[in-house]
Amino acid sequence: MAKQKYYVVWKGQKPGIYSSWAECEKQIKGFVGALYKSFEDIKEAEKAYISKPHLFMGKPKSTINSLISVGKPIIPSISVDAACAGNPGLMEYRGVDTESKKQLFHNGPYKHGTNNIGEFLAIVHGLAMLKKHNSNLPIYTDSITALSWIKAKKARTKLEQTPQNQELFELIQRAEYWLNNNSWPNTLLKWETEIWGEIPADFGRK
Repeated sequence: MAKQKYYVVWKGQKPGIYSSWAECEKQIKGFVGALYKSFEDIKEAEKAYISKPHLFMGKPKSTINSLISVGKPIIPSISVDAACAGNPGLMEYRGVDTESKKQLFHNGPYKHGTNNIGEFLAIVHGLAMLKKHNSNLPIYTDSITALSWIKAKKARTKLEQTPQNQELFELIQRAEYWLNNNSWPNTLLKWETEIWGEIPADFGRK
């Protein structure tokens, strides 16, 4: 008798844990950049689902194999990123066309900020810009933290508000207000840096 398997879908039509290949296949078939893996233990599957996929996918044997499993970036799309000189420090963020790297917006620098705040604001800025132009283009970010903040519709920063960063906190409040009072058709996607290289919006200061 074949062992029961559990299929974790990190990226697909509907991410989750499935108890049959048929159900898993429905979620990944035709989905660009689908990420999934089978497990023989439900607890291991549950642990994997709430963790980063690359911790369980293993290192690809080659670039070709990795592209097959992860796919290529969706074009057209936009990419966003932030840079911070210090933590906290001077922070700025921007958005670019993923393919051409043409800059679409740039804000900052802001005093006494953090990279996570910049990544969060960049996504919201991108969403608002695309909504204004009635565009459903996807947005790429390399920040899992920022994606979780967008999902919560709140910047869960531990940074303390000071006279230095008052302007920045006003931007955060505006961004949270926008998220809570708007809907959007755009898909927010994680940029696969290990496979595709640095995100096109990267400031190149590493």
